[in-house]
Amino acid sequence: MGARVAEQESLFAGGYDPGCFFDEMFAGAGEARPHYGRLLEELGRMTHEAFEQRRRDADIQFLYQGITFTVYSHEEGTERIFPFDLVPRIIPHAEWERLERGLTQRVTALNLFLADVYGDQRIVSEGKIPADLVFGAHHYRREMVGMTVPGRVYAHVIGTDLVRDGQGDYFVLEDNLRTPSGVSYMLENRQAMKRVFARLFERYGVQPIEHYPQELLSVLKACAPHGGAEPRAVLLTPGVHNSAYFEHSFLARQMGIEIVEGRDLVVHDSRVYARTTRGLEPVDVIYRRLDDDFLDPVAFRHDSLLGVPGLLSAYRAGNVTLANAIGTGVADDKAVYAYVPEMIRFYLAEEPLLNNVPTYLVAEAEDRAYVLEHLDELVVKSVNESGGYGMLVGPHATGAEREAFRARILEDPRRYIAQPTLSLSRHPTYVEGKLAGRHVDLRAYVLCGPGKVTIVPGGLTRVALREGSLVVNSSQGGGSKDTWVLGPRVRA
Repeated sequence: MGARVAEQESLFAGGYDPGCFFDEMFAGAGEARPHYGRLLEELGRMTHEAFEQRRRDADIQFLYQGITFTVYSHEEGTERIFPFDLVPRIIPHAEWERLERGLTQRVTALNLFLADVYGDQRIVSEGKIPADLVFGAHHYRREMVGMTVPGRVYAHVIGTDLVRDGQGDYFVLEDNLRTPSGVSYMLENRQAMKRVFARLFERYGVQPIEHYPQELLSVLKACAPHGGAEPRAVLLTPGVHNSAYFEHSFLARQMGIEIVEGRDLVVHDSRVYARTTRGLEPVDVIYRRLDDDFLDPVAFRHDSLLGVPGLLSAYRAGNVTLANAIGTGVADDKAVYAYVPEMIRFYLAEEPLLNNVPTYLVAEAEDRAYVLEHLDELVVKSVNESGGYGMLVGPHATGAEREAFRARILEDPRRYIAQPTLSLSRHPTYVEGKLAGRHVDLRAYVLCGPGKVTIVPGGLTRVALREGSLVVNSSQGGGSKDTWVLGPRVRA
């Protein structure tokens, strides 16, 4: 009788159905993939009560640390604890190596593209990408044309979103080159998991990610405009009301640099200085978490109270490095994204190691006709939106929602792209007291310095907590998981 009760209380007692999707943990019903064997054993020994207690402990720790995010449009209040699931995603070493090679290739080509479109513009003149697509992009900055940035690195910090289809093949969903966020959640998730599953963590030999802040600081300093003395770096934030302010303060603290707002900086004789109690002190590198439009009210939006007047002049004079560079947003325009494979061929003379999701360019008449006829099958995205906003998931949308998007497409076709609805991979996730399959993606964080690309082994696995949802963004009801990359000599 006792054994039967224990079995009923076990975390997997109710069974788990991987369904018709590619499941990260299970190859079939009751058949765990080899690298998940130890985790399955651990979870199989746990009762719901024991798991719930560990989950509560993690939530309390997140609350204590102030790990939150903001939903600006939510009517019931904006500040929330970031949802975190205790069932980790595990990636074998050989699989991660393939991803690492593909990501390195991709971000190398993207940096070469940025240097080109603000320089000689060969890729446009040779007809590899339409000129109107590049120069008509919302985030293309003509102020950057002819300017050489320090180290010739435009995108120092990149967040690339990866998904897997029904066969388990990886695809790049999008690139984030402006101010990619979420890395603080990756780091805090890891600390929570090391406390909750300490013994299992050690048995798996999970590769570390804790060195990310120091790798980031190393990249920032390596791109400083002047040699000689130790360069001074600061993190520029819009302020405490920004949705990612926790991350800004967290990273500044971890790197040991000052966090500043625009009012804390001043430009004099084309040099940037920080106001301190000791007087003005020069700043060499700014890790900015502020969009282009708000950086300099003299050059961009004149009504911005967040930026630094004259910052662009100091930047153009070569006296300060901005990470990421102004104008990098042209490369994460979702219509330009469609041409990244061509960039790899053009600049590197290589075939892409990671494929894009097939993409329809709504600005092109033939693609637009197809998209309008198949709105009930496709995902339609605004080329400049992020966070899950400005998109239509056709199969899950109402007729009225699809018609509203049809009108938007016809009004401004350049603003949209469309993609097939992928059968995204799923992962066991603890939801409402049981383990259930939920769709996931993976945001990998890539650091680029002069002649060097660094990728910490892991990333932020984001999970759609709502049943059937394909939208993993926290602002749309998503959460996250720790991502365990196994070492080269770890046997499954």
